[in-house]
Amino acid sequence: MSTYHAIVWLDRSEAQIIMFDREHLEAQKIKSRSSHKGPGGHLGSLQGSGRGDSASGRHTPSGGHNVADEAYYHGVAEALAGVHEILVTGPAQAKTEFKAHCARHDKAVDQAIVAVIPSNHPSDGQLLAMAKEYFLRYDKMQGQP
Repeated sequence: MSTYHAIVWLDRSEAQIIMFDREHLEAQKIKSRSSHKGPGGHLGSLQGSGRGDSASGRHTPSGGHNVADEAYYHGVAEALAGVHEILVTGPAQAKTEFKAHCARHDKAVDQAIVAVIPSNHPSDGQLLAMAKEYFLRYDKMQGQP
């Protein structure tokens, strides 16, 4: 389905996508199949540097680095193919990792992303309301009816 607007809430394990225009609404969830986390501790120059395990802010509870799931992000991007304006939201780094993935691998989706904003985990209704409010303001700023 090709719609004009979409909002994507995502973290590293799940994406909630709502695509809509004046006449249509479609929602879908995409789950990451990866539970891969990098090994614990730091490697190279960071080890023993006194910076500790929280230096990068991207660690598993056991101290290992979280690894971006490129296949998951590509699946989310594929689901958004044909959407004209996309708002990306969610907690932590997944939303910016997704944007960076699109900049590298899914250029059409990257060009459709109008903003990346933080949010906790809203309900589907709250997510849709957030998107409608955002796009109403965004479209007016762009001179679109």
